[in-house]
Amino acid sequence: MGIVGLDEDAVSTWIAGLGVGAIAPLSFERIGIGQSNLTFAVRDSGGGRWVLRRPPLGQLLASAHDVVREHRILAALQGTDVPVPKMLALTTDPAVTDVPLVLMSYVDGLVIDHEAVAEQLSPERRRAIGLSLPKALASIHRVDLESAGLLDLASHAPYAQRQLKRWSAQWAQSKTHDLPDIERLAARLARNVPEQTETTLVHGDFHLSNVITSPDDGRVVAVLDWELSTLGDPLADLGGLLAYWPERSDGVAGPFMASTLEGFPTRDELVEVYVHETKRDASAVGFWHVLALWKLAIIAEGVLRRTTDDPRNRAERGGPTAELIDGVVRRAVATADAVGLN
Repeated sequence: MGIVGLDEDAVSTWIAGLGVGAIAPLSFERIGIGQSNLTFAVRDSGGGRWVLRRPPLGQLLASAHDVVREHRILAALQGTDVPVPKMLALTTDPAVTDVPLVLMSYVDGLVIDHEAVAEQLSPERRRAIGLSLPKALASIHRVDLESAGLLDLASHAPYAQRQLKRWSAQWAQSKTHDLPDIERLAARLARNVPEQTETTLVHGDFHLSNVITSPDDGRVVAVLDWELSTLGDPLADLGGLLAYWPERSDGVAGPFMASTLEGFPTRDELVEVYVHETKRDASAVGFWHVLALWKLAIIAEGVLRRTTDDPRNRAERGGPTAELIDGVVRRAVATADAVGLN
């Protein structure tokens, strides 16, 4: 059976003609646990390896999963300190594909996309990996937007308000069940928006499963999944990292509990490293932590909607459930209470 979402013969012919050294025949395999843009490992008969990305299957919300935009961002970051794969090609040729395809280099390393992967690591390696994440985040926020050609990537209007508007609309379009706390959290966030003092590149989905780390020392060697990247307040990314970083004391299960294993740093330590790297005032990070949890619940709901509408989008682990989404919302409410959002 062929790979769903790819015309393997046409794509093989395209890749073979790019001059990247691909030797026919090529093979394709769906990889990663991502439920948005689909990712495939490409292998040739000579041992060469590449990575291919395409949008998800089925009906998409406007502007969602734009791999052409993702390609633009990654191409702009090629000459910066941000660790990213090398961009090799983009095609929208209808003879090859009915959706845009992006080919990039394969980066060797470790992706902690299952808790079992983290369980095999020593506590020392877990700590090294954890502490490398805010350092990689700092490199993203140091990008000179003008020299990278990204000044016009997105609006320069205040980021929090843009996020609240966008994700409230996304919730209205994709919700599968009523969750009054989503609306209540949106109102609490709107009343407590911190002043934005700078605009940087924002990854938008920065967490443990979206980086490749070195098998030697645990440092981040590639940051992946840039489809939600935009311009905004850099603390939004730090809050996002915290949202994806549950601790044992939280009392509510998250979608990915690897960070609760011995050795991984605490959320406070992640903030401390980021502040040391950037010299930024992170006093407003609690707001961004809550906003990220709220957004995470909405994203998970969108995934649930897509996998319900078209089961072919379901990733290996099956995807989020209504119960998991309710748990994320409970964590968001508890965090909002803890950081004093009225």
